[in-house]
Amino acid sequence: MQLCCWRPIRSGALALGGNAVGYDFFTFLYRLRYIERWSLMRNTHKESVAVHSFDVAVISHMLCTIGNEIFHKEIPTEKVVALALFHDATEVFVGDVAHPVKHSNEVLLRHFREIERTAAERLMQMLPEQLKKTYRPLVQEHDPEIYRWVKASDLIAAYLKCKSEISAGNKEFSVAEKQLAASLKKLDMPEVDYFLKTMASGFDKTIDELT
Repeated sequence: MQLCCWRPIRSGALALGGNAVGYDFFTFLYRLRYIERWSLMRNTHKESVAVHSFDVAVISHMLCTIGNEIFHKEIPTEKVVALALFHDATEVFVGDVAHPVKHSNEVLLRHFREIERTAAERLMQMLPEQLKKTYRPLVQEHDPEIYRWVKASDLIAAYLKCKSEISAGNKEFSVAEKQLAASLKKLDMPEVDYFLKTMASGFDKTIDELT
C-alpha cells in the first residue's frame, strides 16, 4: 500500500499525500552533528558544530545570568540563548572554515560573508511562511546588541576547547589559546572576566584532580 507520494514543490519543501507539505529546515540542522570544527588542526577529540552550538548556548546562558544577577543588568537571556543555538546554522552548507583561512584576505572574507548570507536565505526558504518571522532573527538578521553576547560565548567555547586540548597534552592548540585569550580580554566585558576567573579553571585539570 502506498502511504504517501513525494514530489518537489520548491527548495526545501516536499508535498506529502493530500494537503500536507514537508519542510527540510530541521533535517538540515540535524546534520550539523556531521560538520567538524578545527579541521586543519590535530585534535585529541573531534568537535562537531552541533556540540559547539550547545556549548555556546550553555555559556551564553551563564554569561547572561552573571550579567543580570551579579552586575545588575537587564540582558534578554532567552533571546541570547536562542540565537546561540542557531548562530552557526549556515555551516551545514558552507562548513566550518578555519579563522586564519577566512580572514587571510579581505576579498576572500567578503565573498565568504556573501556565501553565508546565501546559505541563510536557503535555510529560510525551508520554512513555512508562518514560522519565518520567528527564525529569521536567529538565522539571517542578527540583532547586534544580542549577538555580542553570543560572540563572547563563541570565543569562550573556542578558548575552553583549546584549554581542554592542551590539558590532554596537545600543543597544537597553544597559539590559538593565546590568541583567543587576547580576543576575550579586548571584549572588556565584566561577565566574561568573571566567567573565566570562576568557571574556566577546571579545564586545566584532569578528572582525578576535579574529583
